[in-house]
Amino acid sequence: MKIAVVGAGAIGGFLGARLSLAGEDVTFIARNRNLAAINANGFRLIGEDGREQHATAVRAVQDMAAAGRQDVVLLTLKSHQVKDVLPELRALFGPDTTVVTMINGVPWWYFNKLAGPHEGQRLESVDPGGVIASFIEPERVIGSVVYPAAELVEPGVVKVIEGNRFTLGEPDGTRSPRIEQLAATMMKAGFKSPVSKDIRAEIWVKLWGNLSFNPLSALTHATLEDICRFPASRALAAAMMREAQAVGERLGVEFKISLDKRIAGAEAVGAHKTSMLQDVENGRALELEALVGSVVELGRITGVPTPTIEAIYATTQLLAKTLGEQRGRLAIQPA
Repeated sequence: MKIAVVGAGAIGGFLGARLSLAGEDVTFIARNRNLAAINANGFRLIGEDGREQHATAVRAVQDMAAAGRQDVVLLTLKSHQVKDVLPELRALFGPDTTVVTMINGVPWWYFNKLAGPHEGQRLESVDPGGVIASFIEPERVIGSVVYPAAELVEPGVVKVIEGNRFTLGEPDGTRSPRIEQLAATMMKAGFKSPVSKDIRAEIWVKLWGNLSFNPLSALTHATLEDICRFPASRALAAAMMREAQAVGERLGVEFKISLDKRIAGAEAVGAHKTSMLQDVENGRALELEALVGSVVELGRITGVPTPTIEAIYATTQLLAKTLGEQRGRLAIQPA
């Protein structure tokens, strides 16, 4: 299977290297030092147990046209980066190319093929003006929920912190031949890849934690463990999650685990910095709209109040604005 990984960061590297080691034809779309490192040395994985794997058969290109048409395109970018690759992205598309959205937060296609009063509605927070939807036809899309935590420790080298599960799902809930083939390919590469008949419910379970722990960590510079063990921040996260649950349930989502269990799961990850905190510390744009702004928008669409989420969203927006205008980064240093 010809697979292009658009976004050769931690998750993209993990996926692409494992798939290549399993015999798939993998091309990374990369830039700068990562591009050079992958072409010179392949991609190196450091597992949870410290053991290393070296995928030497991968290649990397910057120009997507050089990669040619693919069977599958894995989108492993941050949500706000997708619009920047759209014009080039179509060079990877053949008539039957599948696009798998391995992106945190509420996806731009959320209301596609979702029966009910909001079917076909666009989410302005994640797809302003419908630009993404105009470039990526809805019939190409397969949804995914990314559970592993990983870190790009240097160009072409990924350290896996925890996990190897990538849940897959068709937006209409069917078990299509293409999703069965993709799941089989992922499992052959050593991933847990269950096919969900309700991928949106899976998205909400992951989002439930991301919409609270990510902005709280960005604002406080605390790890997951710290947020969950400090009573005031644990209560604040729980309040945000209760509001989000009310929104999700208004949209027909069934939350199959309890709020307390979801918080306990985050606490069990330990002293891990969320992706948003890492972005604050490294001066990168924050993935705020897909994780938080989208839930605020969904609350307005469904008529469900989200005052706590909106307050945290506003303060994190200001942080992002300040860092962007100053071209700065913010990290706690020893006194």
